[in-house]
Amino acid sequence: MLRLGDLYLLYAEALNELNGPDQEVYGYINRIRARAGLPTVEESWSDYSKNPNKYKTKEGLREIIHRERGIEMIFEGQRFWDLRRWKEAPKELNKPVTGWDVDQETTRAYYREKTLYFQTFSLKDYFWPLRERDLIVNKNLVQNPGW
Repeated sequence: MLRLGDLYLLYAEALNELNGPDQEVYGYINRIRARAGLPTVEESWSDYSKNPNKYKTKEGLREIIHRERGIEMIFEGQRFWDLRRWKEAPKELNKPVTGWDVDQETTRAYYREKTLYFQTFSLKDYFWPLRERDLIVNKNLVQNPGW
């Protein structure tokens, strides 16, 4: 099951990669923004940004679409797959997971940021291993890198 907002953003992303920024790409992004009561992407970036021309370049609009997807698809389990698709997973997922220090007694100590977990994501995680049985049956197969 897919949400219409998800499809709009995926289509806007594909159009941007194919042709670069144009009115059709802005139209699909603006449908998402209009539903949330936000001004158009052109108006927002022209009037309220330190980089008012960002939406006019392919790379800039790519970053804007990534941010819009992150906001629109929050809590829907899409971020991990988006990061893999954009090849940004090693950069984003190798950061430490932090949280509050909940074992403290005072308010000041409680709200202190604490590293909870160091996660790792390497390039081998883009591929899943092939089953050993498949490799034995078909001698032309080669195991994926890192496995």
